Amino acid sequence: MNRRKLLHTFGVAGITAASGSVFASANTDELPEALKDKLANVQSISYKMFGAVGDGKNDDSIQIKAAHAYANKMNLPVINPGGEYWLKQANNIEIMTNVDWGNTIFHIDEKTNTAANGRFKIMPRKEKMNVELNAEQKAAFLKQFKPGVKLIPELSPYKNCLLGVVDKGDQIGFRAGAKYNGQSWSREELFYVEEHGRIIGDIAWQFKDYTSFVAYPVDNGYLTVNGGTFYLSGDSNGKTYVKCGFLISRSRTIIQNQWVGLEPGKTDSSNGPRSGFYTFSNVYDTTLQNVRLIPFEQDREGTANDVPQGTYGISAARVLNLLFRNVTAEGGPVHWGVFGTNLNKNFRIENCNLNRVDVHFHCWNLYIKDTNIGYRGISVTGGGDLIIENTSCYSRSFINFRRDFGAKWDGHIRLRNCKFIPVSTTEVAMLDFNPMDFNHRYSLGFGRSIVVENMVIDFSAMQNPDLTCWLMKIPSFSKAKDGGRVFFPNYIEFRNVIVEGRDKGLRLLEIVDPGYYDTGKPGGYDGVQLRPNSKMRFENIPLEDLSSDAGNKDAAAHFSVKMTKEGNYADPLALYPEIRFVDCKNVSTSFSGQVANADFERCSLALISGGEKGPLKGRFSFSNCLFSPSGKDDRKVFYSISSELGTSLTNCTVHAPKINGVVRPELTDLNGFVVLNKKVKYNQLNTQLGNEIIRYWQAKNLVFITQFISMLKNHHQLEKEDV
Repeated sequence: MNRRKLLHTFGVAGITAASGSVFASANTDELPEALKDKLANVQSISYKMFGAVGDGKNDDSIQIKAAHAYANKMNLPVINPGGEYWLKQANNIEIMTNVDWGNTIFHIDEKTNTAANGRFKIMPRKEKMNVELNAEQKAAFLKQFKPGVKLIPELSPYKNCLLGVVDKGDQIGFRAGAKYNGQSWSREELFYVEEHGRIIGDIAWQFKDYTSFVAYPVDNGYLTVNGGTFYLSGDSNGKTYVKCGFLISRSRTIIQNQWVGLEPGKTDSSNGPRSGFYTFSNVYDTTLQNVRLIPFEQDREGTANDVPQGTYGISAARVLNLLFRNVTAEGGPVHWGVFGTNLNKNFRIENCNLNRVDVHFHCWNLYIKDTNIGYRGISVTGGGDLIIENTSCYSRSFINFRRDFGAKWDGHIRLRNCKFIPVSTTEVAMLDFNPMDFNHRYSLGFGRSIVVENMVIDFSAMQNPDLTCWLMKIPSFSKAKDGGRVFFPNYIEFRNVIVEGRDKGLRLLEIVDPGYYDTGKPGGYDGVQLRPNSKMRFENIPLEDLSSDAGNKDAAAHFSVKMTKEGNYADPLALYPEIRFVDCKNVSTSFSGQVANADFERCSLALISGGEKGPLKGRFSFSNCLFSPSGKDDRKVFYSISSELGTSLTNCTVHAPKINGVVRPELTDLNGFVVLNKKVKYNQLNTQLGNEIIRYWQAKNLVFITQFISMLKNHHQLEKEDV
């Protein structure tokens, strides 16, 4: 029988160039007896067995697809330790068994990329299925299915499944921006079911109903795809998103030890976007490790050469427990972010070098450790635990909470031992919450708690290192136009921040309209006590010298609280803060008469403004502080520290004002709470005068009278103020 007749009779796709033997289709019953005998005792499959040539002319993708089809059918691993192969027309090369490519090189012709199919498709053995619940079971499920649930016994029949719940009748996550024209997401959840209905994956949403409930059975063992080098031709075409590598829909998959890049001598000339060399979809417990790939070019010189949309090296949607370990994908300003994801839960990034970390909509629990993030930065929205450790970020902000999805983080934020390397031509913010005033159909907010400790901010890379830098930037509204109130953290702490690459320090935080925030916890103020529902601590922070503005009515401040709207605080959930400053120098604050307790410990104080319309509704407390006023004129009372619940100074020192850089002891009385030999206000214990004041007035033959000195040593607010 000749070769053509063999192909027709047995339905196979080709012949090996070397031996002339027929290579197999997926249907082993159609194999020639001779080939059956040859394959009967093999323990693994290689591509040469199925006719792959590797000469640069043959389309090896056809033979490779057949080899994997046979391996899948017989449950055999593919072990192909070397060789070079050219992939052209064939897509969706299905992988269901372990693969070891070793040093195998694949050349991928990107002109044949398609929107629907990847080159390789890592697939599960079992098909997805609908979760069938009767009316009573559905009602019971919806009653239990809410944030905090860890066990739903009714779901125990679906153990070892990834479950997805969708309510298309409830759209949320509306994307701000005219070009998105109402783009939104259905309310959706993803979780894994263990024994007896145990739930893995925090539930973030409450559901009134659902339109689909799907179970994706998870394979019992791990599938590993190891090794391989992939050269891309770089000339992908089309205006829609195309795929160029792996589609991963099998849970418990490990992809490792791979290199992805452009063909030697080639450039990325694609005029259309790619959806990812690695695309993860509806998977649980997957790992990408020891991989080098590239972010694709998007913003080339000359707009005619730009790719019109974001273009990705990795994409993911609806994934739970995804791990990136030792993944490298860096580039410059011309490159788009290496990956973009949506609906990603329990996402871990370890020991990576990436030009961006990006989750568009609804990341839940993100952990980044021992990683370097490049020019495109960290850009996220979602909730749960956001934990970043021993990580550097070279961008305009350390974390940019995505403006188009409301800059929302509904959870706890922890940053430890990290480095922020700002690069920008405008002011920068370490934590940048900057939502548009837009109805996203869910609550907006800036975390439930924030702790940042041992952070280095290095300005060495900035062309203008003296630009203003905020530790935390939030919008100028606390209540959106649609009436929605923004939630505010119950605890904020910034501790031990180091500035390198410039002498200029930092600014802290501006809070506007605290009475309309929603802290989620009751607080209040009744003129007798302040019951705080949010605590803030700023410790050992190098602050910017604001003395050039200190004489202005609307002077800049490191920390401020102000009200722009008329009216009282909305309810007990409004922001009633307690703020503590520790070991900070040249502090300038403005409270505008709002409700707060403000405590200062071991700080030097340049300007404290409690409010021009009345005393602070709360208390001021100063311990071991230096009152060192500074400004650019001599018309300012530097410290407005009157408070309704009492102002206390313990072991503090009053220094002479410094005006335009010149120490002016003759203006000492402008401090606002001590007038030499005439007045001592508030509660004071062991208050001292600076040596420059004492020497100046002694030289003027001023004698400090005994009663004035006694009042500095110990004075109570109920005692008379005048000496």
